[in-house]
Amino acid sequence: MSEQEKPDVEPSDDASTEAQDVALQSRILAAVDGLAPILVNGPLEELEVESGDLVVRLSKPRVGAAAAPVPAAATSSSPYGEPAPGTRFVTAPLTGVWYTAPSPGARPYLTVGGEVAGGQVIGLIEAMKLFNEIKSDIAGTVTRVLAETGTLVKRQQPLLEVDPR
Repeated sequence: MSEQEKPDVEPSDDASTEAQDVALQSRILAAVDGLAPILVNGPLEELEVESGDLVVRLSKPRVGAAAAPVPAAATSSSPYGEPAPGTRFVTAPLTGVWYTAPSPGARPYLTVGGEVAGGQVIGLIEAMKLFNEIKSDIAGTVTRVLAETGTLVKRQQPLLEVDPR
Protein backbone atom coordinates (compact mmCIF):
# COMPACT_ATOMS: atom_id res chain seq x y z
CA MET A 1 0.00 0.00 0.00
CA SER A 2 1.50 3.37 -0.98
CA GLU A 3 1.71 6.33 1.36
CA GLN A 4 -1.26 7.93 -0.41
CA GLU A 5 -3.46 4.83 0.08
CA LYS A 6 -2.87 4.53 3.85
CA PRO A 7 -5.76 5.72 5.97
CA ASP A 8 -5.18 8.86 8.05
CA VAL A 9 -6.95 7.45 11.10
CA GLU A 10 -6.30 4.09 12.71
CA PRO A 11 -9.41 2.05 13.54
CA SER A 12 -10.37 2.54 17.18
CA ASP A 13 -10.51 -0.31 19.62
CA ASP A 14 -13.85 0.03 21.44
CA ALA A 15 -12.80 -2.33 24.23
CA SER A 16 -9.66 -0.30 24.87
CA THR A 17 -11.61 2.97 24.89
CA GLU A 18 -14.19 1.50 27.28
CA ALA A 19 -11.44 0.24 29.58
CA GLN A 20 -9.85 3.71 29.57
CA ASP A 21 -13.22 5.30 30.39
CA VAL A 22 -13.76 2.91 33.31
CA ALA A 23 -10.21 3.55 34.55
CA LEU A 24 -10.79 7.32 34.40
CA GLN A 25 -14.12 6.98 36.24
CA SER A 26 -12.38 4.89 38.86
CA ARG A 27 -9.65 7.51 39.30
CA ILE A 28 -12.22 10.29 39.62
CA LEU A 29 -14.34 8.44 42.19
CA ALA A 30 -11.24 7.48 44.20
CA ALA A 31 -10.16 11.13 44.22
CA VAL A 32 -13.64 12.29 45.31
CA ASP A 33 -13.76 9.62 48.07
CA GLY A 34 -10.43 10.87 49.40
CA LEU A 35 -11.11 14.60 49.07
CA ALA A 36 -14.74 14.89 50.19
CA PRO A 37 -14.01 14.43 53.94
CA ILE A 38 -11.37 17.18 53.76
CA LEU A 39 -13.90 19.57 52.27
CA VAL A 40 -16.79 18.57 54.55
CA ASN A 41 -14.79 18.70 57.79
CA GLY A 42 -12.61 21.70 56.97
CA PRO A 43 -13.07 25.44 56.59
CA LEU A 44 -12.60 25.39 52.80
CA GLU A 45 -15.47 26.36 50.52
CA GLU A 46 -13.92 24.84 47.40
CA LEU A 47 -11.15 22.33 46.70
CA GLU A 48 -9.47 21.59 43.38
CA VAL A 49 -6.77 19.00 42.77
CA GLU A 50 -4.96 18.40 39.49
CA SER A 51 -2.88 15.35 38.66
CA GLY A 52 -1.78 14.96 35.07
CA ASP A 53 -4.90 15.06 32.89
CA LEU A 54 -7.24 14.56 35.87
CA VAL A 55 -8.77 17.64 37.52
CA VAL A 56 -11.22 17.23 40.41
CA ARG A 57 -13.08 20.23 41.83
CA LEU A 58 -15.39 19.96 44.82
CA SER A 59 -17.32 22.83 46.39
CA LYS A 60 -19.72 23.32 49.25
CA PRO A 61 -23.21 24.65 48.47
CA ARG A 62 -23.43 28.45 48.71
CA VAL A 63 -24.89 29.79 51.96
CA GLY A 64 -27.68 31.65 50.15
CA ALA A 65 -28.87 28.52 48.36
CA ALA A 66 -31.39 26.73 50.51
CA ALA A 67 -31.35 22.98 50.24
CA ALA A 68 -34.66 21.34 49.41
CA PRO A 69 -35.99 19.18 52.23
CA VAL A 70 -35.43 15.48 51.70
CA PRO A 71 -38.55 13.34 52.10
CA ALA A 72 -38.26 10.68 54.79
CA ALA A 73 -38.74 7.89 52.24
CA ALA A 74 -35.73 9.09 50.22
CA THR A 75 -33.24 8.82 53.09
CA SER A 76 -32.34 5.20 52.34
CA SER A 77 -28.58 4.69 52.52
CA SER A 78 -28.45 2.85 49.20
CA PRO A 79 -30.43 2.41 46.01
CA TYR A 80 -30.73 -1.25 47.01
CA GLY A 81 -32.80 -0.23 50.03
CA GLU A 82 -32.20 -1.95 53.31
CA PRO A 83 -31.22 -5.61 53.53
CA ALA A 84 -34.10 -8.05 53.88
CA PRO A 85 -35.01 -8.80 57.52
CA GLY A 86 -32.35 -11.01 59.07
CA THR A 87 -29.79 -10.40 56.30
CA ARG A 88 -26.79 -8.08 55.97
CA PHE A 89 -24.98 -6.38 53.10
CA VAL A 90 -21.31 -6.96 52.36
CA THR A 91 -20.09 -3.59 51.05
CA ALA A 92 -17.19 -2.44 48.88
CA PRO A 93 -14.26 -1.17 50.96
CA LEU A 94 -13.02 1.03 48.09
CA THR A 95 -14.06 2.49 44.75
CA GLY A 96 -13.15 0.59 41.58
CA VAL A 97 -14.27 -1.95 39.01
CA TRP A 98 -15.90 -5.06 40.56
CA TYR A 99 -15.17 -8.58 39.34
CA THR A 100 -16.94 -11.70 40.62
CA ALA A 101 -14.34 -14.15 39.24
CA PRO A 102 -10.53 -14.32 39.29
CA SER A 103 -10.32 -14.12 35.48
CA PRO A 104 -12.65 -13.89 32.46
CA GLY A 105 -14.45 -17.18 31.91
CA ALA A 106 -13.47 -18.52 35.35
CA ARG A 107 -16.04 -19.75 37.85
CA PRO A 108 -17.29 -16.91 40.12
CA TYR A 109 -16.15 -16.82 43.73
CA LEU A 110 -19.80 -17.03 44.91
CA THR A 111 -23.29 -17.71 43.61
CA VAL A 112 -26.75 -17.08 45.03
CA GLY A 113 -27.55 -19.87 47.48
CA GLY A 114 -23.87 -20.60 48.06
CA GLU A 115 -22.16 -20.46 51.43
CA VAL A 116 -19.62 -17.79 52.36
CA ALA A 117 -17.21 -17.89 55.31
CA GLY A 118 -15.97 -14.87 57.22
CA GLY A 119 -12.71 -13.74 55.61
CA GLN A 120 -13.42 -15.63 52.36
CA VAL A 121 -12.59 -13.85 49.08
CA ILE A 122 -15.86 -12.82 47.41
CA GLY A 123 -14.48 -10.87 44.45
CA LEU A 124 -11.91 -8.41 43.18
CA ILE A 125 -11.95 -4.63 42.87
CA GLU A 126 -9.57 -3.07 40.39
CA ALA A 127 -8.47 0.38 41.52
CA MET A 128 -5.51 2.32 40.16
CA LYS A 129 -4.55 -0.70 38.00
CA LEU A 130 -4.26 -2.96 41.07
CA PHE A 131 -6.55 -5.90 41.80
CA ASN A 132 -7.64 -6.00 45.44
CA GLU A 133 -9.14 -9.16 46.95
CA ILE A 134 -12.40 -8.34 48.68
CA LYS A 135 -13.25 -10.56 51.65
CA SER A 136 -16.54 -11.12 53.41
CA ASP A 137 -16.84 -9.78 56.93
CA ILE A 138 -19.68 -12.22 57.74
CA ALA A 139 -20.47 -15.90 57.24
CA GLY A 140 -23.74 -17.24 55.87
CA THR A 141 -25.72 -17.94 52.72
CA VAL A 142 -25.62 -15.54 49.75
CA THR A 143 -29.18 -14.36 49.06
CA ARG A 144 -28.41 -11.72 46.40
CA VAL A 145 -25.45 -10.59 44.31
CA LEU A 146 -26.05 -6.85 43.94
CA ALA A 147 -23.13 -5.64 41.81
CA GLU A 148 -22.64 -6.88 38.26
CA THR A 149 -19.16 -7.97 37.23
CA GLY A 150 -17.20 -5.38 35.26
CA THR A 151 -19.14 -2.42 36.69
CA LEU A 152 -17.82 0.51 38.65
CA VAL A 153 -18.69 0.32 42.35
CA LYS A 154 -18.32 3.06 44.93
CA ARG A 155 -16.89 2.73 48.41
CA GLN A 156 -19.57 1.39 50.81
CA GLN A 157 -21.81 0.22 47.93
CA PRO A 158 -23.48 -3.12 48.73
CA LEU A 159 -21.98 -6.02 46.77
CA LEU A 160 -23.80 -9.00 48.31
CA GLU A 161 -26.70 -9.70 50.62
CA VAL A 162 -25.93 -12.51 53.09
CA ASP A 163 -28.18 -14.41 55.49
CA PRO A 164 -25.90 -14.92 58.53
CA ARG A 165 -25.73 -18.33 60.16
